Amino acid sequence: MAKTTQLTVTAESKPGVLARVSEALSQAGINITGVCAGEAAGRGKIRILVSDTTRAKQALAAAKIRCSEEPALLLPLDNRPGALAAVASRLAAAKINIKCAYATTAGSGGTAHAVIVVANPDKALKALG
Repeated sequence: MAKTTQLTVTAESKPGVLARVSEALSQAGINITGVCAGEAAGRGKIRILVSDTTRAKQALAAAKIRCSEEPALLLPLDNRPGALAAVASRLAAAKINIKCAYATTAGSGGTAHAVIVVANPDKALKALG
């Protein structure tokens, strides 16, 4: 388990926004290690983990793309049914609200990774042991 920083770009939901964000990062040599892009009521939120947060923020600012950052947890999980449920249940038992979550796997078996955003990452880490 590790704390990390997630960048969030909030923009109008329209063609090309994700392309523009990812191109700005690519041109700066920044690797995107996690991404979640959703839309609600015509607004899009792109949440990203990157290889270098400081340089990513600079690259986005140079491209006139505003972003915010927030702490997140990067949790290794067994790639099996119920792994995420166990984490979510432990956080619920500690009365910790999950504001955002997304995960990735590399096929069956092995390790998956979940990104979980909570108001108090230190309290969440303690609850998760």
